[in-house]
Amino acid sequence: MALPTEFSRRGFLDRKLAEAGAIFDTQTKAALALEFGDREAELKAVRHLGLADLSVLPRTGFKGAGTLAWLAEQGLGLPKESNRATRQIGGEVVARLAPNEILILGCLSGINGSLPESLETSWTALPLPPTAPRGYPLPRRDSHGWFFVSGAHAPTMFSKLCGVDLSPGKFDDLAIAQTSIARVSGIIIRDDRGEKLAYHLLCDCTLAAYLWDCLVDAMIEFNGRLVGLAAIRSLEIQP
Repeated sequence: MALPTEFSRRGFLDRKLAEAGAIFDTQTKAALALEFGDREAELKAVRHLGLADLSVLPRTGFKGAGTLAWLAEQGLGLPKESNRATRQIGGEVVARLAPNEILILGCLSGINGSLPESLETSWTALPLPPTAPRGYPLPRRDSHGWFFVSGAHAPTMFSKLCGVDLSPGKFDDLAIAQTSIARVSGIIIRDDRGEKLAYHLLCDCTLAAYLWDCLVDAMIEFNGRLVGLAAIRSLEIQP
């Protein structure tokens, strides 16, 4: 079984994942937890209450004047207002955190050839000085941990840690909450998979381990469990 130390890209929770029995994907250069040894249980958990760490997957951000215009030129479908997200054809999620600030989460179907990485490359290749305002990149991959919470009990579990009502009747699909979770500032994006509730949760990388422990503790009451990316990929992607 591969250990996190064998990969060139590691996340913020490698030790915790390994101790929990994570089986890492040996087909990539990143310490990506594919499963935790009981695939059938995980397939049930992602529909009931599952928690995954996606921190090694690609993501990025851009901020400042000219950001939206440049991203639109790259063919992205952008949200029309702040605190909303859109799904891209390739499966990526584009979140508008402020009038001129965008967060992009990579597709969960793979780790290579991702849109976030290609956009970072395109951005750095722009001629300097720029001919028009274009803001600046925010490399979220190194600054923020990325968790995924799914299942029917997710909103109730979140209610133990967060003051925002994330239930379906109050928090729409593709809505964004920039709020406090267990006293940690974070970003919650609802991104349903088919008919199953699902949320992305991002927080400062220095607090990722603390918030992870809070989520694991909050799940106990609902018989939630850790899941790997393989179980998440079993869920239908919302069109």
